[in-house]
Amino acid sequence: MMKKIYVPVDNSDYSDASIALSVAFARKFGSQLVGSHVYAAKMHDVRFKQMEYTLPEEYQDEVELEKQRRIHDTLITMGLQLISDSYLEVMQQKCTEFGIPFEPRMPEGKHFIKLVEDIQEGDYDLVIMGALGMGAVKDSLIGGVCERVVRRINTDTLVVRDLESIEESEGNILVGIDGSPESFSGLKTAIQLGHKFNKQVEAVGVYDPYLHYIVFNSVVNVLTERAARTFRFKEQEQLHEEVIDTGLAKIYQSHLEVARSIAKEEHDYALKITLLDGKSYEKILQYARKTNPWLLVLGRIGVHSEQDMDIGSTAENLLRLAPCNVLLSSQRYFPQIDVKAEETLVWTQEALDRMEKAPPLVRGIAKTAVHRFAIERGHSVITESVIDMAMEAIMPQRASEQLTRVAKEIAEQKVLESDAVQTYICGECGYAAHNQQPVKCPVCSSPPERFQRVDKGALQHVAVDEGGTAEEETFDGVRLQWSEQSKKALRRVPRGYMRRNVKARIEKSARSQKIATITNTFATEIIDDSMGEAAAVREDAPELRAVQTQSDAQSAEVVQGFESPVQWTEEALERLNLVPAGFMRNITQTRIEQRAQENDVPQVTLDFAARVIEDGRSLANEVLGQYYQQPDQD
Repeated sequence: MMKKIYVPVDNSDYSDASIALSVAFARKFGSQLVGSHVYAAKMHDVRFKQMEYTLPEEYQDEVELEKQRRIHDTLITMGLQLISDSYLEVMQQKCTEFGIPFEPRMPEGKHFIKLVEDIQEGDYDLVIMGALGMGAVKDSLIGGVCERVVRRINTDTLVVRDLESIEESEGNILVGIDGSPESFSGLKTAIQLGHKFNKQVEAVGVYDPYLHYIVFNSVVNVLTERAARTFRFKEQEQLHEEVIDTGLAKIYQSHLEVARSIAKEEHDYALKITLLDGKSYEKILQYARKTNPWLLVLGRIGVHSEQDMDIGSTAENLLRLAPCNVLLSSQRYFPQIDVKAEETLVWTQEALDRMEKAPPLVRGIAKTAVHRFAIERGHSVITESVIDMAMEAIMPQRASEQLTRVAKEIAEQKVLESDAVQTYICGECGYAAHNQQPVKCPVCSSPPERFQRVDKGALQHVAVDEGGTAEEETFDGVRLQWSEQSKKALRRVPRGYMRRNVKARIEKSARSQKIATITNTFATEIIDDSMGEAAAVREDAPELRAVQTQSDAQSAEVVQGFESPVQWTEEALERLNLVPAGFMRNITQTRIEQRAQENDVPQVTLDFAARVIEDGRSLANEVLGQYYQQPDQD
């Protein structure tokens, strides 16, 4: 229950929205409201003393200075107190109108320090404050006072970003679930708000099957040959594809299922759940932009965070970038299944020793998975065999067995990639099944009709129609076919880190689905999804949208319909695309083509283009150097 709500005010638009929201909460929950405005009289006193040397000479006398100081201190203190009182009077009147108990507070000092002290010393159930204050400008994401306060308190905090009233807003409530007690507590708060304000609540979970592939793809080029042999990239990647990725999906799906059970059993609420794959904050941000929720509820820290951490990285990013109100849950709630497991289950020493061998990063989530498995099947003692059964239920094949069979599986790779292997993709969560259509998705429990068969023969025919294919080798030696149009589609992505990541995601998806040929449709879907994530990095994201628009134009103009008196190789075109678009690229293209015609070069290669560009850069540096060496003409 929200018995006591703390609201910092500063007369900004976001402050007014916070007051309106707190009044709405108080009317629904019968809460007491505490309004607070911090004034900084001492800061003005210091500044006045720093400026005393600018006073007229008649005020420079020591006695007169002391007099002026007293007058200034009195006027400033009284003036700031009157301003604070005026700000709080607005809130007082709204509370009086609806019969809401109200307490005004006017501490003096540094804004965020006094707010943090006040909140920590009080017994508040919720803090409601604006994301931005009076100092906000066009590109502001979050105010300095708001950010500093959020990092230093352990009270549930609702950061107001939407200036529309809750009665007028049509958006629903979105909750991020990652298995942490903070996220489950946030779920319970979200359901209470949903009941009170007649808003639907949806829980979303995100797991990342791409991170390890991107990391492997990056690190393979910096390891020595001996280190690469020791690391065994091919075996590691196959282990991830066959075992760990699906296991991760099942674990995060189980978190969502527990969330749905909490909603049903404790609140009699039918909770909608959604599982997404990718980077947590990017996927939630992208999903929020699509669904336009009124409120996004997150745990202040995540399932992998240390307890003394101020805020988790996902929560921090979404606090800055989410286009809606954000509630950070600091309270902790342990689902009954996990509480029961802690109280009733006993671990053998052998089982504990085995769990200690798990990496610290995943030990907690693995233990939770074993607990839930044991409770659901009536075990009271967790032995090594129970752990084996739990892992068997989570993974398609046990990781330990998979490791010992890696050599055999690599030998059978060609058979697995042959046309005889049929792949079925779950349309709900993306799980890939091979050789047999499942009667139920092992990850999200979707029925068989949600699975779509991937026709590899048809893919190869499509690839031929798309300009033929070219074979490329991944970092661990697996060969994939790319159609010409799929390669052109990839060039829409800005060159560098972003393009490498998108390419890795396409490769990863193709390998997981046992698809050896990447078509334009397959690549474009992932490219559009990734570019949408990138554009969500900023609420307006004009720079990235401009990059994407420019990249689309380049793909159509430079690659597909490039007009030139000479031929260009694909590598040379890519080098030209690195030059900033517009005047600089046009003049660079003209210079290269003129040089090619002067030297009777029929085709512009990467080496030729690079030499011309470097010559132009050297000439520019020489001219600029002569300019700066000229003596002043004054």
